[in-house]
Amino acid sequence: MPAAYLTGLLAGRRAKASGVSEAILDIGLYSRGPGSRIFAAAKGALDAGLSIPHEDEALPKQERVQGKHVANYSKALSAEPEVQKKRFSAYTKQKLKPDDLPEHFAEIQAKIKASETVKST
Repeated sequence: MPAAYLTGLLAGRRAKASGVSEAILDIGLYSRGPGSRIFAAAKGALDAGLSIPHEDEALPKQERVQGKHVANYSKALSAEPEVQKKRFSAYTKQKLKPDDLPEHFAEIQAKIKASETVKST
C-alpha cells in the first residue's frame, strides 16, 4: 500500500512537471475494491496535484497508506520471532524494519515532495 501511494505521488509529480493536470483512473474490467492499491496510487497522484475523478470512499485511509497496519502487524508478531522473520523477510533483505515502515514512508514522501525537478525514466 505505501509503495503504491508513493508510486502514484511520483507519477503525479512527473505528470505535473510535464504539463499534465488531469487524469482518468481506468481499472478496466476489474471490480472496484475500495481502499485497494490502485486507489492508493490514485491518492498519491491526487496529492501530487492531479485532478482525477474519484469517490473519496474508494481511497484508502491515511494510516494504511503510511504502512501503520504493517507496523502494527509486525509488532503483534514480535512474540513469535520465527513467524515475524518469515513474514517480513522481504523487508529485512532490504535492511528495513517493518516496525519502522511509517517513518520510512514519511522520509521517502518528503524526498519526493522536496524534489524540484522530477526526472522521468
